Amino acid sequence: MKHAQFVLFDGFDPLDVIAPYEVLGTGGAAGGGALSVELVSAEGPREVPSGLTGVSLRAVARLDPERADLVVVPGAAGNMTDEIPARLARTLETDLPKLLAEALSRTDVTVATVCGGSLILAMAGLINGRPATTHPLGLSVLADCGAAMVDARVVDDGDLVSGSGATSGLDVGLHLVERELGPRVAHAVGEAIAHERRGVVWRSEGLVPAAL
Repeated sequence: MKHAQFVLFDGFDPLDVIAPYEVLGTGGAAGGGALSVELVSAEGPREVPSGLTGVSLRAVARLDPERADLVVVPGAAGNMTDEIPARLARTLETDLPKLLAEALSRTDVTVATVCGGSLILAMAGLINGRPATTHPLGLSVLADCGAAMVDARVVDDGDLVSGSGATSGLDVGLHLVERELGPRVAHAVGEAIAHERRGVVWRSEGLVPAAL
């Protein structure tokens, strides 16, 4: 059985978490229990406040790359001017970067990000030179932090999968379900949540396109 851990940190965006959490949880059910989901934090079990007033989620365990097959990292909620950058930056003062570095070092773990989650990895220096995407307003920051920025809905670089804006969590989730459990299960989940995937999943494969 595959196991997915969804990372919570102070100021996280609930949509970045709940959308792929429901998709992967539904995929696990459709796959006969082949995939389980869990909310975690770098600190362990605790109530974690999101970036939306009055909304929090409870982490039931500590992020543990030894137990996880998938680690999903959300972005932050708030205004783009100062709240989101500050909330993302504060994660660098926790154990999260160390735990994510461990996850990325393991060949049996896939790290997936939604929206600003990839910026946490980039700011921590964990994805230098690797293809990734993020919210359109953060693409230049992603590039400045050393990642190979790709303006796409979902970017699949093997053990690193990233999504763009907050609603891309649905598409990231469905892509992960298809990778882990197959296209028939992913199709069933898409029908169950009435969502048709958007965009083309970018991979570093095939011909290099000529300028259009």
